[in-house]
Amino acid sequence: MFFQDRSEAGKKLAEILLPFKDNNQVIVLGLPRGGVITAYEVAKKLNAALDIIIVRKIGAPYNPEFAIGAITEDGTFLVDQDIMTLHNISPEYINVQLQNHKQEIERRILLYRHNKLPLNLKNKTVIIIDDGIATGLTILASIQSVKNQKAKCIIVATPVAAADSLEKIKKLTDNVFCLYAPMFFGAVGEFYNNFDQTSDEEVIKLLQQNSDIL
Repeated sequence: MFFQDRSEAGKKLAEILLPFKDNNQVIVLGLPRGGVITAYEVAKKLNAALDIIIVRKIGAPYNPEFAIGAITEDGTFLVDQDIMTLHNISPEYINVQLQNHKQEIERRILLYRHNKLPLNLKNKTVIIIDDGIATGLTILASIQSVKNQKAKCIIVATPVAAADSLEKIKKLTDNVFCLYAPMFFGAVGEFYNNFDQTSDEEVIKLLQQNSDIL
């Protein structure tokens, strides 16, 4: 299965999430940057509030695109110890990466939220959305962050994901929705005709549009 772009993928994903439409207890969370485009289309279709959960992937020293860990805006941090051991990645490398990503997270919080507080997730049904899931570490960190905020029900939804990552996610959530989960998975962008980088300005625009609608 291939998608034209993140927007089309979000519209298709929204169709299988229609049971959550017009429920004011539902909040959609998108992972910036690209996941916000997909999440916006879902929130629009469901008539739900949209917010972001800022999470940063910690890449391997030999391949920055390969996730070995992740950190969220509330400090939730995960690392794959098996990969660290296998590739002899030092704790010092992780500490440097953490500090760099914390600075980027602070920058994005100020930029995206404009001093607005994040939505209160306590006792809410929260749908976490990204444009695709490879290793799953950013989603796993996001799930833990949402749990820390006392959400009543946690759902993960994505257009495409690695099958083995979905199995890990299912154990930690109330439900998972995915349009396509191939056994052989390379990179998320392989499943999109257009996978251009999403700008900060686009994220801000979509958050504002959702706020204006609601």
